Parts: sequence; structure tokens; C-alpha cells
Amino acid sequence: MYLNLPIAFVMGQTPMELFVHGGWIMWPILLVSFVAVTAVVERSLFLITESVRRQPMVVEQMLEKVEKGDAAGAITLGTPSKDYVARVLVYALTNKDHSLTNAFTRAANQELNRFQRGIAVLDTCITISPLLGLLGTVLGMMNTFGALGDGDIAANAGKITGGVGEALIATACGLLVAIVGLLPYNILNSRVEEARHNITDAANALELTIKKEEAGRA
Repeated sequence: MYLNLPIAFVMGQTPMELFVHGGWIMWPILLVSFVAVTAVVERSLFLITESVRRQPMVVEQMLEKVEKGDAAGAITLGTPSKDYVARVLVYALTNKDHSLTNAFTRAANQELNRFQRGIAVLDTCITISPLLGLLGTVLGMMNTFGALGDGDIAANAGKITGGVGEALIATACGLLVAIVGLLPYNILNSRVEEARHNITDAANALELTIKKEEAGRA
């Protein structure tokens, strides 16, 4: 309902009056807005936690140890770290004798799945809220035409304006939920891409480091 405050101000109504005049379709729109806010808050807390846990120096030290041929030391150094890149490197180095590429891909996918969790829910909320608003528009206009069909327009003026108001309110609220949710959705997607970039960069650095170490031994 807090998302309805700007619309309520424009229409000169309180949010509660706006909610009531919007018809029963406002309940699913309210539920969708609550789910969207919950997803944004949960993902924001997750990203803040992951940002605090970043330890790029540990990643660099792990690569230095690998370059010196001390893969076991790199694993020991990275195991206590909560940095998602360090965790990927630890898993890859632990299984490098079997398949370094497959191990790195598996660990990277697991970490990226953690970053992508919840974004699909927000995407669904952004998609469905305008559709709910459109449904409210159709229902409101049906009420309006039903009142017009009674013949006495003057007697049914309240029903006619009520139906039009219901249609406009539902549409505006559905669009507002989608517009407000679009910004955090794009920000969250950019953070996923940033994590993907960090992991890919670490993969390339690890591969180059291992080749340099092997060349040095040769």
C-alpha cells in the first residue's frame, strides 16, 4: 500500500481510500508488491554480506602460491576464507588432478546460483503486476458498461465514475509496482554479472598461473 502514496497524493485520496476504490484486484497487487519488496530486501542483504566477505588479497596470495608450485598451500590459505572467489579456487585446486576446468565450472555455477536466487521472483513480480493492473482495468470498465446498460445514466452516475476510477487506480498501481521494482532488478542483475566477471577473471588468472608454473619447472 505504501507504493500507492504518490497516486493517492495525485488523486487527493488516502492510501486506504485508494486501496478500497481500486476493487478486489488491489489485494493481489498488494501481495505482489510485498513479495517484490521482500525479494529486494533479501537480495540486498545477501549482496552486502558477500561484499563484506570479499578478500581479494587472499585470492592474490593463493595465485602467488600456485605460481610457486605450492597448490596445497594455496588450498590451506583459501579454505577458511568466505570470499566466493576463494571458495571457487579452493574447489578447483582440490580437484585439478582430475579436471581443473570441470571443477572450476561446477564451483562457479554453484556460486552464481547463490547470486541469482530470488531474482526470478522479482522478475515475475515486475511482469505480473501490470497484467493485474490491466485485469483491474477490464473489470472496472465492465462495471462501467454494466451501469450504462441500465439506461438511467444520471441515476447510475456513481457506478459509472466508480468503475472508471477502479480501472484507473488498478492500472496505475500495477504499473507503479513494476516501475519501482525495475531499478533494483537491474541493479541485482548487474551484481550477478560483476560476480560472474570476478569468477571468470580468477579462472583465467589461475590457468595462466598454472601454465607459468609448469613452464618454470620445464
